[in-house]
Amino acid sequence: MTYRAPINDILLALNHGAGLLDAVKAGHYGDFDGDIAPAVLEEAGRFASDVLAPLNRIGDEHGIKLEGSSVITAPGWPDAYKRWTEAGWNAVSGPEAFGGQGLPLAINAACTEIWSASNIAFGLCPLLTLSAIEALDAHGSADLKTIYLGKLISGEWPGTMQLTEPQAGSDVGALRTRAERAADGTYRIKGTKIFITYGDHDMSDNIVHFVLARLPDAPPGTRGISLFLIPKFLVNADGSLGARNDIHVSGIEHKLGMHAAPTCTMSIGDKDGAVGYLIGEENRGMHCMFTMMNQARLAVGLEGVGIADRAYQQALAFAQERRQGRAIGKSGGEADPIIVHPDVKRMLMQMRALTAAARTICYATAVALDVSVRAKDEKTRATAAARGALLTPIAKAFSTDIGNEVTSLGIQIHGGMGFIEETGAAQHYRDARITPIYEGTNGIQSIDLVTRKLAANDGESVWALLDELNGVVSRVEASNDPAFGTTGVKLRQALGSLERASRWLLERVTSAPNEALAGATPYLRLFGSALGGCMLANEALAARNLGEADPQRYVTLARFFAENISVQAPALEKTVTDSAEAVNGADAVLLA
Repeated sequence: MTYRAPINDILLALNHGAGLLDAVKAGHYGDFDGDIAPAVLEEAGRFASDVLAPLNRIGDEHGIKLEGSSVITAPGWPDAYKRWTEAGWNAVSGPEAFGGQGLPLAINAACTEIWSASNIAFGLCPLLTLSAIEALDAHGSADLKTIYLGKLISGEWPGTMQLTEPQAGSDVGALRTRAERAADGTYRIKGTKIFITYGDHDMSDNIVHFVLARLPDAPPGTRGISLFLIPKFLVNADGSLGARNDIHVSGIEHKLGMHAAPTCTMSIGDKDGAVGYLIGEENRGMHCMFTMMNQARLAVGLEGVGIADRAYQQALAFAQERRQGRAIGKSGGEADPIIVHPDVKRMLMQMRALTAAARTICYATAVALDVSVRAKDEKTRATAAARGALLTPIAKAFSTDIGNEVTSLGIQIHGGMGFIEETGAAQHYRDARITPIYEGTNGIQSIDLVTRKLAANDGESVWALLDELNGVVSRVEASNDPAFGTTGVKLRQALGSLERASRWLLERVTSAPNEALAGATPYLRLFGSALGGCMLANEALAARNLGEADPQRYVTLARFFAENISVQAPALEKTVTDSAEAVNGADAVLLA
């Protein structure tokens, strides 16, 4: 089946769940007119449905090929990318000074979900380019911006991120790629990088690689890493392409999913060394790279949302068409669509509720990051930056976990046909599986949440967010709407569990770090379950107040999440606080 962007759900989540309209009204977005959002997203949805979605299955089946030292993408890929750049989609949030449209990150976040839902392997290329834009704009020299930034923003020259090496995965400080200073102020880079997404392809005439490397006199570990821009083709003074740089693809990976997205081994400097240009300062590469990675982590969270929504749409359509058995109380006649069966309804509701919660968490992260750079006063920017920092690991990890769970449920609803490739349900599951791994594994996101984000300012960002969420619950309780059922009670319990677990971890993050780290992953899930439930309840209240045509569906969705997912919070709290001894004593089992 094809894909249709859920524009109404996206707008409700963006404007009300994530707080975009409130931020606009407060003046944090300058002269941005929020009324243009529906038109932008409607057009994005059309492009996704008409151009990208039809290529999703083609890309999965054909994959990519390595011919010599060049990667050939699936049929239709180069033309789709050309149409993508010509339509201006790569430039949505790029700075206007270099040809971008200057729209908020929050608008581009909604677009990223749409691209990921329609064709996640295609959307991965511009995802990385947007991260490259952020790094170059924030840390690059004026000369490098003049040459490369406009090309990156338009998408004419896409970008890559090159961190990983055979011995340096999550431990980036172990990398061995070398950089030598050249007399002309450039650098010569030599080394090997692996797992490089879109490291080579035939969709553009140049690629701008962002590569981490170590200078000869650099200090050890991550303190001695520098970031370099290495173009596939050098650029002449007049802006035309010059000689081929000494960076080539030497192999491609054969993967579980994402078959149409090239994952490359890159050989750098096999001859005289690849010409590289320093981004930022020497030995400050991790600072620059985190500018790229934080943007990419939010975008990967949105991949999880997108692939989950695509799986939900397909499962819903299948459940309405597939006939098996009869509804309870019905006798005789033809079989009913399986959607009449309560367990199928439960699975579909779980798919939709999890997807909706992850969507709003990601959008709220984008709004916070927007306000952190767009607001006029320093205090507002600082508060928003702290909120964005807190939400980023949750957006990445919770949403990609959800992507895996929802795509798995999609297969379950299809039954045996879900296990057969021809339905396409299995592709969503395969494609989703990488998202909890790349751009920082979800375990690392949990560690970041506990050791850095929770611990910052003695938990001030967490307490401020809890105050806001308790306000949402109070409004649910005050609504006296019986349709909410026990939503208020369940969310109140979830927030209590989140607060107690947060205080327990905060007490141990420095005094007993192994105890804190043992509970990091269930804590992130607890956070997402409580936060997502409150956000959906807030959207339901907004839908009622806005006089939506069918506000009851949002109330029912919020109730389902609270009574089926947020209700797990007390158990997750106990997992955080009571299981550290068993986890840290696991050597007796694992190494026996």
